Amino acid sequence: MFIVLLAVTLGVSLLTAGVVVMFFRRPIRQILERIIGEQVGGAWQRFLTFSLFVVGVSAGVQIWKLEQYLQPQPIGPDGKTRVLTLDGPAVALEVYRTIIQVLQGMAWALLVFFVVALLAFVLVKRGEGRAASPSL
Repeated sequence: MFIVLLAVTLGVSLLTAGVVVMFFRRPIRQILERIIGEQVGGAWQRFLTFSLFVVGVSAGVQIWKLEQYLQPQPIGPDGKTRVLTLDGPAVALEVYRTIIQVLQGMAWALLVFFVVALLAFVLVKRGEGRAASPSL
């Protein structure tokens, strides 16, 4: 059952990351083309897409969290341990947690990208403004 849970969380992570990438593909492309040009923008978009998938999967599939279903966990102050059961409700909770973690990780990655892109856009506009104004 553990292997099934691992496969399900990986699949859910990839699917969620794919949906997010699909929604942000066009805005990312437009921003990159505006800031660094059309030729280089395509390569950077592929790199950012890859990075978003890596962030999404690594945020969603947390091996240390899944290990609780294999390793004995302390359950009380007296030091008793037991392996948590992996049943339907536990799998549903793990799938829900995976979706939330993927979205959270990708939201942070996209926030960093858009903040850096905003700063780059301001610098590009500033450079265009100086190039357009005559020198005194």
